[in-house]
Amino acid sequence: MPLRRTAVRAGRRLFTACLAGSLLACLPSCSGGGAQDSAGASAGASGLGDRLFPHAGNGGYDVTRYGLDLSYDPGSGRLSGTAVITATATQDLGSFDLDLAGLTVTRVAVDGRPARTGRSGTELSVRPAGTLRRGARFETTVAYAGVPRLLTDPDGSHEGWFRTDDGALALGEPVGSMAWFPGNDHPSDKAVLDLTMSVPTGLTAVSDGEPAGTRSGGGRTSFHWSSGAPVATYLATVAIGRFTVTRSRTPGGVPLYTAVDPRSDDPQTAAALRRMPEILDWESGLFGPYPFGSAGAIVDHIEGGRVGYALETQNRPVFPGDGEGAAVDVPTLVHELSHQWFGDSVTPRSWQDMWLNEGFATYAEWLWLEHSGGVPVARSAATAFDDPAAWAFPPAAPPGAADISAQPVYDRGALVLYELHQALGDTAFAKLLRGWPAAHAHGNASTADFTAYCAGLTTRDLTPLFATWLYGDAKPARL
Repeated sequence: MPLRRTAVRAGRRLFTACLAGSLLACLPSCSGGGAQDSAGASAGASGLGDRLFPHAGNGGYDVTRYGLDLSYDPGSGRLSGTAVITATATQDLGSFDLDLAGLTVTRVAVDGRPARTGRSGTELSVRPAGTLRRGARFETTVAYAGVPRLLTDPDGSHEGWFRTDDGALALGEPVGSMAWFPGNDHPSDKAVLDLTMSVPTGLTAVSDGEPAGTRSGGGRTSFHWSSGAPVATYLATVAIGRFTVTRSRTPGGVPLYTAVDPRSDDPQTAAALRRMPEILDWESGLFGPYPFGSAGAIVDHIEGGRVGYALETQNRPVFPGDGEGAAVDVPTLVHELSHQWFGDSVTPRSWQDMWLNEGFATYAEWLWLEHSGGVPVARSAATAFDDPAAWAFPPAAPPGAADISAQPVYDRGALVLYELHQALGDTAFAKLLRGWPAAHAHGNASTADFTAYCAGLTTRDLTPLFATWLYGDAKPARL
């Protein structure tokens, strides 16, 4: 997502509270595990202990697949259906938690057997009929319904489920996916997403992955989407409404599926989207082969500026429109598409590693400005260096949850890469741009993983560089 610069080009939302109050206050405390039952099995932790979001996600299991079979009624705003969550126990489990905000749960089963449940804030606790042994693969089915909520972030922005005048739009960073499906809502647990969404005939449902067919009957149409690669929950989306759908390919052969609300199809949007094939092929030349089965974009009409940001949802980033048109320009498109390598394929292991997403995406913008407009990367770096806001804290050490979208994560994160380019030279830096996303493709990586990878590209000691630019509190004397 691009750093917030204007009302149109907005950055990530900063999350410590939601549901018109403090989410963290309503969650149970996080621990490494719960009390043991008579068989020696423990409760999975109600949070993963992320330094910035300690209550995000859940312990005791690893999700491999989300199967969502859902139905939406735009008139009432009601969402209903089932989620089948396939996971592997990472410890002996007597119970475990799923993240779910609001919505009414009507049935839960584990491996086909009814399970006892409890609710506390955004935690759905599940107690299977029998102990789940470490290494066991199991399926949890959750039937649920209700009107999904918007989650409110401390800066007044929103995530979760946006009702539109003709449908809905789901956006999930950092924890908005729990507004519309239960899961393990932390970037470290990625899983394949298989979604079927039933909507009134005449509307379209667009999601991550590849279109896998439609089925119509009884005045409704079901759209099936399936991701071939794992998706972090914050990158899952579904957009429901009236869209003009365009299918094409890049010159390099990547299939494109683009859905644009006709009301948001202004000249700026059309001009930017026409350059998507060019941008993707250019980025593939820098960062390696495109990491997913298809690309594209979703441009949805949102009245009143309620979204105000673009988001790198997997396969096809989301760009919100409003009464004045769509928030799409070429630099923003470059930024969001570069995230398909940096953030979507290689996903942060924890939220404090967010600079690995935003530093690379910001640097991609600088490279594009040099490539397409003749603006040297050095000039973009100097502009970022001279901005006092970039030096509020080290990019690899945001002081709190409210800082993961602040300017140091973006601009100073990009300055780390600029300094690496100077230190490594052109050849080794080109290997970094291609090798890093290949080394951790479709997985997770931390800042420590990154610095170790960089150290392997040179005989030069990079410790002083990282100490100054990545972790240092003081601004260097010069760029």
